[in-house]
Amino acid sequence: MSTLSNVEIRSREVAPQSVRLTPDTIPEAISSQTGVSVRYAPDRRKTWYVVRASYGREDKAADCIIEDGSYVYIAKRYAHKIVNGKQKRVLKPLIPNMLFVYTSEDKIEKYVKHTPALAFLTLYYNHFAQDGTGKNPPLTVPCGKMENFILATYNRNEHLRFVDKSQCHFKSGETVKVIDGLFKGVEGRVARVAGQQRVIVALSQVGLVSTAYIPTAFLASKHASESSTNVQDE
Repeated sequence: MSTLSNVEIRSREVAPQSVRLTPDTIPEAISSQTGVSVRYAPDRRKTWYVVRASYGREDKAADCIIEDGSYVYIAKRYAHKIVNGKQKRVLKPLIPNMLFVYTSEDKIEKYVKHTPALAFLTLYYNHFAQDGTGKNPPLTVPCGKMENFILATYNRNEHLRFVDKSQCHFKSGETVKVIDGLFKGVEGRVARVAGQQRVIVALSQVGLVSTAYIPTAFLASKHASESSTNVQDE
């Protein structure tokens, strides 16, 4: 999640590969317009809301929300674009029009329904649940799953993909953990995507994200990696 347009590591350098992303090390969200920053801090009164910004206005929405004091994450990856006949490396949203906002129920209501400057925002809804009034509640992502998603995408790798299940040839239902390399710490399922072995991270009702190629030597079953960690701690 380093040096995204709205989420940057303070030193503006990618976090070392050996560092496991935790709530304490997730980079600050920074408004590209004013430089205002907000640090992610777990709070039982807040949750991760899934929000849509029409016509590619994710960054504009992020700037406004960050300036109001709420944390925002937009997953991006590098891509190559031809500009004036020359190839240029640019950042593009990994999931078009989507941003994740970590805030309270009152604040998300304010942003989506009562802020004229954000009239282009809408909430995604959980169509598999109903609230006390019989309506679908806003779609949210548990903190653990969101932190794993951030860990998988914050490096901006150009080989990251937002994929459909039909594009993934899963090897088994077992959850693995990446134990080395650029994606160290990421948990998911192993699959072949575009002919390469990758790890798939799932966000319920949002979709699937594929890492870049990961060699087998960099993978361990989640149970095995946890057992190894426990032994080292002792």
